[in-house]
Amino acid sequence: MAWKLRVPASSANLGPGFDALGLALDIPLVCRFRRSRELSIRCTGRDAASISTGEDNLIWQTALKVACDFHQDTLPPIELEIDNQIPLGKGLGSSAAALTAGVVIADKLLGLGWKPLRILDEAAQIEGHPDNVAAAVLGSIVASAIDSGGMTRAVRLELPARYGVAVVVPDFELPTSQARNVLPAAYSRADAVFNIQRAALLIAALATGTTSAFPAALEDRLHQPYRAKLVPGLEETLRLRAPGLLGCTLSGAGPSILVFYERGCEPVCDLVRQIFEMHGHQSEVVWTRIDEHGLDVSEWSGPPSFDARY
Repeated sequence: MAWKLRVPASSANLGPGFDALGLALDIPLVCRFRRSRELSIRCTGRDAASISTGEDNLIWQTALKVACDFHQDTLPPIELEIDNQIPLGKGLGSSAAALTAGVVIADKLLGLGWKPLRILDEAAQIEGHPDNVAAAVLGSIVASAIDSGGMTRAVRLELPARYGVAVVVPDFELPTSQARNVLPAAYSRADAVFNIQRAALLIAALATGTTSAFPAALEDRLHQPYRAKLVPGLEETLRLRAPGLLGCTLSGAGPSILVFYERGCEPVCDLVRQIFEMHGHQSEVVWTRIDEHGLDVSEWSGPPSFDARY
């Protein structure tokens, strides 16, 4: 038996929702896999050369971790074909997608029969925070948290139809560990209240389509001000104002920029590209949409050979 799974890219934080808010983007990681006599991993797609095809492949290592750490079991070797379209190291949830794929592979090979929320919980435990994996598993826009008992709780909502999103991806990477290291160990009460207010305002604005709440609803004091020194042009980008532009946020830990805009005003996204250019960096505007379905996995009924494209 063979399986095919699709996991979308994701953008986390959305400004004030640090480690709590995320949205799924229609930029997929697609994997096909089946049991095999020996481990075989092949990669195609974006940044394929940067994805390991050995035992240390993140997807495979995650599957082994789930089997060993959580279920005291081993996995048979597999033939795994990866077609990746998610930019690596750009703040678009590539590692969360890989972790999610690894959990699904363990689930299928061990016959666990996990539902999406259980897959989400396992992936969030490995990731350490739920925002990216919640969006990747459930799709759309998701608010998530790990409760006092260690379980992941998540609630999804839809982006109003008249709003669009795009991602501006620059020509440099920013390791998440580096972006995390610049954050302070503690915050003032004023900054905490500031972000709580904006996060609440953002959720209400997205749920009701209240355009007047933007761009204030995307303001943040917990992570973007500290990461600005790592992303040339970020300060100017966050201050951008233009008709039809709802606002910009750092996508996850960066360096990509997530742009919210009113449909019909797509040219505002190019303003971000121009700011990167002024700081000596090329970038591309990735026109995408919200992925409303999230994780999708099914039995693969294609040709017996994995050599055929899918």
